[in-house]
Amino acid sequence: MDKIQPRCENEFGELKTVLVCSPSTLDVPDQKTADYVQWEKPVDHEIALENFQAMKAAMESEGVKVIDYADYLKEDDAALSRQLINRIFVRDLACVFRDRLIPGDAGTSMRAPEYAHSHRLFSEWFEPDIFRIEDNNELKALEYGDLMLLNKDAILVNTGLRTSIESIEAVQGKMFDAGYSEIAIIDLPRRGDTLHLDMNLNAVGEGVILAKGYMRFLPVQVVREGGSRYYMLGDFLRRHGYDILWTDDVSHTVADINFLNLNPETLLVSTKMNRHILKEHPKRKQLRIIEVDVNELEKGGGGIRCMTLPFIRA
Repeated sequence: MDKIQPRCENEFGELKTVLVCSPSTLDVPDQKTADYVQWEKPVDHEIALENFQAMKAAMESEGVKVIDYADYLKEDDAALSRQLINRIFVRDLACVFRDRLIPGDAGTSMRAPEYAHSHRLFSEWFEPDIFRIEDNNELKALEYGDLMLLNKDAILVNTGLRTSIESIEAVQGKMFDAGYSEIAIIDLPRRGDTLHLDMNLNAVGEGVILAKGYMRFLPVQVVREGGSRYYMLGDFLRRHGYDILWTDDVSHTVADINFLNLNPETLLVSTKMNRHILKEHPKRKQLRIIEVDVNELEKGGGGIRCMTLPFIRA
């Protein structure tokens, strides 16, 4: 593969290149097994593969270059990787901050091989000044489903079940070096339905944030290179140009919030998404929404955003 020149500074620019990983070849055969491996329901890997191919085709039909890292693994890594049921959730592995790719670190040992496999590939695909495996040596747990690039200046990151405050502190200097001026740290409840930030909050194109209603009560610590201060989450987001759609329906699932911006006017969403939550805001009434059936994949507890890692956004 040719060297990749990454570029991302927000969640809503036009998606040009994205990383994915095809699902494991293993079934999760029954509910008891699903509970043990912290998945929501049993999964048939053949149906999961059909879902994955449909998601990939939907992105490619919009002109997105889709890279399946499973296609590039050496056989020793591939033999193990095919048995890793969580490998579809590539968002956690790394994040592009403007033109630099910073690796993450697994928040649970079950996911550690995915980070090792993908990071070895990234070291081949990116120049050393863009990506270095050793940049995660000081990290204890940093999964990038816990992070949102709000705009060219601000980042929102959660310290929770899978991301430690020590790791955020260890990597924040690299974020400042990439050009970001503010890092807002939020502390979500440590529960299965708040495993990652993007299960609770997402950008809906430019200028609108969709967030679960309980988050209006949470403060954020906003860190700058010269110090820090506290804001309420809503005040911080509004200061960075966002209107907020607080959604108070407790029945919302990950499919309602964990979608992918293909560009400022287009969302790729699950067929299970409850779309009425977007119609309440005038800026979003003209959204183009592309639906794809990822129901089998979502049984692992994540959605379309979890299963995509943007490398290039225009």
